[in-house]
Amino acid sequence: MRAEIITIGDEILIGQIVDSNSAFIGKALSKIGVSVKHITSVGDDQNVILSALKIANSRVDFVVLTGGLGPTKDDITKKTLATYFNDILVRNDKVLAHIESLWKTYIKQPLLQVNKDQALVLSTAQILINDHGSAPGMWIEKDGVVFVSLPGVPFEMKAIVDNVLVPRILEKFKLPFILHRTLLTQGMGESMIAELISDWESVLDSEIKLAYLPNLGRVRLRLSAQGPVKNVVEEKVQLAIDQLLPLIQDIFVGFEEDDAIEVVIGKTLIVRGQTLSLAESCTGGAIAERLTSFPGSSKYFTGSLVSYATRVKHDVLGVDKEILIQAGVVSEAVAKEMALKAKDFFKTDYAISTTGNAGPTTSEGRVTVGTVCMAIAGPQGVSVFSFQFGNNRERVISKAVNKAFELLYHELLKNASKEV
Repeated sequence: MRAEIITIGDEILIGQIVDSNSAFIGKALSKIGVSVKHITSVGDDQNVILSALKIANSRVDFVVLTGGLGPTKDDITKKTLATYFNDILVRNDKVLAHIESLWKTYIKQPLLQVNKDQALVLSTAQILINDHGSAPGMWIEKDGVVFVSLPGVPFEMKAIVDNVLVPRILEKFKLPFILHRTLLTQGMGESMIAELISDWESVLDSEIKLAYLPNLGRVRLRLSAQGPVKNVVEEKVQLAIDQLLPLIQDIFVGFEEDDAIEVVIGKTLIVRGQTLSLAESCTGGAIAERLTSFPGSSKYFTGSLVSYATRVKHDVLGVDKEILIQAGVVSEAVAKEMALKAKDFFKTDYAISTTGNAGPTTSEGRVTVGTVCMAIAGPQGVSVFSFQFGNNRERVISKAVNKAFELLYHELLKNASKEV
């Protein structure tokens, strides 16, 4: 089944928000065997939306719209759908009762008419109740094509997709089995990996597609296949993976479908009963943010000191002033001291430090933009590293964060046998 996703809203087109909804919907549909062929973004303009609906109707079997279902006058999706389907909007008592319940339970403001009007839906639509908001989803069928309209608020949309839409699709349609397995690698570039696995790739089953997905020191290798029989597809892909893994064992860190590398690190530390702390300078807390994005991080992550200023490195973290002066703030010597001081201050088994010049101008000591030094202090001592990550500030920070996780991951692997 071919699908198209249409996101509606001027805020997407002018860059005010990032369209994360399409990524979520695309992934959810792909998992159940629906092939997304097009993603279209349009503004809050009835004629533009009508045109997008007409085009989608001509080229796919399933259309998912998201956005434009709010209570204000600029939210025009429902009225536009009514025009397109030559339908009328009618009040749905079940939706209205749900809205009244939301206001009574959670919202300490009067229930206005514009809020009640969110219970207006197309007369021919099947309702997808929104348990997390007032705008319902709608399922409409025309000429063999299914149109689904969802709210644009991400957490509302996600709940409807997971709890209502996906089960309904699986119940209504017989779909092929589609499998994506994505292997995560770190520490080697795309071209080098391609060279490394070229012989394997040249004999890869023609029904399996390989995609290289590089991103700031990481490369994802995605294997995709589909077919009518689940077991056959899984066996083909697994055989390809079994043949690939020995070739990339030094750079392989896990599967994307499982856990991110920071989660793998966290689980490893928890199993070993060990802890981690940070002393960040040029990364400005970005490593800590990644670690604490996942539940359970408090079991191993004790804290971080963002010692951005030189004074804080000395006065708070305790780095020797002579080392700061003689070696320079951005140096392996300072990175080493920062990691050791953080390990001691937070009383952890491991500590990571970063110090560098992310740009855009040359720092004190005339350190080149993109220079980053980092260290990992652990039970077996301290490892210190220097890198050059280019001249784009955002990329320098992102690369530094990814590299820190890569280094810590390999440090944990290296110390595994020593710590038993």
